[in-house]
Amino acid sequence: MFRRILSVALVASLLSLAGAAPARAAGPKSEAEKEARFVEKLKQEVARLGAGPEARVEVRLKDRTKLKGYVSGADGEGFKVVDAKNGAETRVAYPQVRTVKGHNLSTGAKVAIGLGAAVAVLVILLIMENYG
Repeated sequence: MFRRILSVALVASLLSLAGAAPARAAGPKSEAEKEARFVEKLKQEVARLGAGPEARVEVRLKDRTKLKGYVSGADGEGFKVVDAKNGAETRVAYPQVRTVKGHNLSTGAKVAIGLGAAVAVLVILLIMENYG
């Protein structure tokens, strides 16, 4: 009898767990809030990329226009993309942007590449000294 009660309790608990829906975090409730969060992320991304010829980007706008070049400057309203081929500067407002892809290396990546090159040179020098 005890086994039967235990089995029924186990089956009931498994069924109640199977029907449970995961809780969702409260997110933006309106389109305006979603847009504001997206613009803040864009501002952070553009600031992280920096400005100058090393800050290469590929920008897709909401009207399906694609811009390639580098960021020449940014402010609270938008940023400027300079086409590397012809030097044409285009002002882009943050709300117009669909995606931004940066094509530069972070400082950490540059340091890692430099350290790797230094270690490689040292290893080569040590090998040449021992076998030369």
